[in-house]
Amino acid sequence: MDDPDPATSVSPVQVTLHGGDLPWQPVSPNLTRVRLITLALFAVPAIIATVVVGVLVTRWALLGTAAVVLVALWVAWLISRQVSAISWVELDEEIVIRKGRLFRSLVSVPYGRLQYVDIQSGPLMRAHGIASCEIHTASPESGGSLPGLPVAEAEALRERLSARGEAQRAGL
Repeated sequence: MDDPDPATSVSPVQVTLHGGDLPWQPVSPNLTRVRLITLALFAVPAIIATVVVGVLVTRWALLGTAAVVLVALWVAWLISRQVSAISWVELDEEIVIRKGRLFRSLVSVPYGRLQYVDIQSGPLMRAHGIASCEIHTASPESGGSLPGLPVAEAEALRERLSARGEAQRAGL
């Protein structure tokens, strides 16, 4: 019996934008809170400024207040939808990161292509116990980022990815 053609054979694990039966892991819900706080840091001063102008100069500026509030509410809804759409899975040969609801993105980074993994956490993210994991390869286009992981999970992921990357490169 002939071996099946590798170009037409189906791999045991198929990764699709819809997810299939893979054990996708979501990011921390604290990422939503951090992004909403960041939104508030920009929206609240704009609201205050338009209210002050509306009271002191012209009432028409209050339309700007309404516009800023509506845009901020829409962005807050969008943030919650975006964060809930970020997930990732570690497979035997690669890590796959999935993002987006309307404009979907699926990034697959083979372990053998990994050069290094960064963990980043600003003051607001640290206060909420989360970090971002940035995966770097030789090509900037083939890397990926995974925001909003609990710090302990981000550090463990970094160690696992580094070990798997070394093992894959050693096997080449």
